[in-house]
Amino acid sequence: MAPIKVGIVGYGFTTSCFHLPYILPNPDLEVYAFLQRAAPPTGPDDTSTWSHCTIDFPQAKHYRTADEFYADELIELVVVCTSHHEEFVEKALLAGKHVVVEKPFVKTSAEADRLIALANEKGKILTVFHNRRFDSDFLTLRHLMDNDALGDVLEADIHFDYPDPGWISGWTQKEYIVGEGMTFGLGTHTLDQALVLFGRPASVTGFLRSNRGVDSDIDDTFTIILQYTGKQKNLLVTVKTAVVTHAKDQLKFHVRGTKGTYLKFGTCPQESQAIAAPRQPATSPSFGVEDPRIWGTLTTTGQFDAASQVLDAASGKYVGKYPSFAGRYRGYYENVSAAIRGVEEVLVKPETARDGLRIIELARESWEGGRTVAWS
Repeated sequence: MAPIKVGIVGYGFTTSCFHLPYILPNPDLEVYAFLQRAAPPTGPDDTSTWSHCTIDFPQAKHYRTADEFYADELIELVVVCTSHHEEFVEKALLAGKHVVVEKPFVKTSAEADRLIALANEKGKILTVFHNRRFDSDFLTLRHLMDNDALGDVLEADIHFDYPDPGWISGWTQKEYIVGEGMTFGLGTHTLDQALVLFGRPASVTGFLRSNRGVDSDIDDTFTIILQYTGKQKNLLVTVKTAVVTHAKDQLKFHVRGTKGTYLKFGTCPQESQAIAAPRQPATSPSFGVEDPRIWGTLTTTGQFDAASQVLDAASGKYVGKYPSFAGRYRGYYENVSAAIRGVEEVLVKPETARDGLRIIELARESWEGGRTVAWS
């Protein structure tokens, strides 16, 4: 079967480091075309652009206008890597293409619903690049929960702290603009993880702050508390990002259940590895493999499947570093190609990404009103 022809919108940092390394190793996908508005370099002395698709992928088609790009009937899958997504997603669906769109999906849950309805009408796959489901530590946590190492989870702290991120230096606006802030940035990843693990909450409480030294309503730091009902009525989930946090290894997960606790510091290495080798296939055996120094600590009432766990005589519990699974962002595109082939169900459903946007909307409503807001 011929590979699925992929057309990529945008050719910047996101394309180079977050998509191409995981598309290129997939034999079911072919990098066929780019939509890059910049003209190709005219010669070796042309330094107007540091990188151009015609240089790195001379065999691929280069389009400078959206109309020409979407008119190419051979493009089957469009990957949208721009900062503003709605127009490109809509045009791709109207042209009969499957779509992968970078996070955040769109700016509002209402706009997400509209595009989901369009994808259903056209019978095309629409999915959001929530690659953090394939982080080393998140894969490990899911394994522990799926195999009952923690029992019924009662509290979960999910962090994506990033000390003094360079990209917020340009956030100088005071008034809030929908789609701006860290909730729409790093928060979309961790809210997606919470939805995958625990589903929709019954209520949302938000605390949004500006800790970057600028008086602004655009958050760089947030805490969002999710509460549940029914069988999960005793569950409390805290999703957090902070930009002032001085630690060698940032906290990622602290999950407590009736049978055990998982405490994890440190970050999946896939992002830093891809940044070090942009546009290179992520095929090294060491790709996504954590340093054992940052493996999480599992404490459980019954011995689990890690030889490193030992019985602590004082507590009567088994305690030890639990080896992290290798992170595998390649798995995202392996699933997308399989879903297009009709042999798997797409893992990252747009409805879940829409629910993440709705949590952000409710968190801001909660913060502005100083109250907990019921899911709606």
